[in-house]
Amino acid sequence: MSLNSMLSNIMFNPMGKIKWFIQLKHLYFLPFAFYLLSILSSCSRLPNIQGKGEDFMQGVWNQDSVAYSNKLSNYTKHHFRFSCDSVYIDFETHSKVNFYEDSCYNNGIWKEYAKGIYAVKGDTLIVGATFTHANYKQKISGCYRIGRYERNFLIKRKSPDSLILESMSDQREILLSLKEKVTCVQKEL
Repeated sequence: MSLNSMLSNIMFNPMGKIKWFIQLKHLYFLPFAFYLLSILSSCSRLPNIQGKGEDFMQGVWNQDSVAYSNKLSNYTKHHFRFSCDSVYIDFETHSKVNFYEDSCYNNGIWKEYAKGIYAVKGDTLIVGATFTHANYKQKISGCYRIGRYERNFLIKRKSPDSLILESMSDQREILLSLKEKVTCVQKEL
């Protein structure tokens, strides 16, 4: 065998391996392409409408009284309105101690409002809301709290006309009674 034929065989073999490698690379791409195609075909765009929420929560719920309120230096009564996956909350705070400017103290009784969404996971009610004015438009300044209202409540008991929540931040129980049932009519976002 001559030197030229040996060199041509050496040059040919590496090229042959490169061609084989390129073909092999395409074979690895094929399963990835099928995997990607299966993921993309299984995804579907969700409709741009409000979520349904929980059936048992739909309605207007009031906290009529607070246990031991006469012995507390401050307490808050809650009013919830659950409509689909939205929640509207009115807070009525009673305080014997002035935490705010005198113009905001209002003889120790004031109202605050929040609007947001909720979810129920197992035995937990998760509320993500923003403090608002009385018309539920976002509040960015003024008396009392502004910004986010994010709370988790343990659902201790539920029945068609009553709901007992326990705040996970201060362990106070909120006994709510159903005042009005609401039917969820989903709206476009």
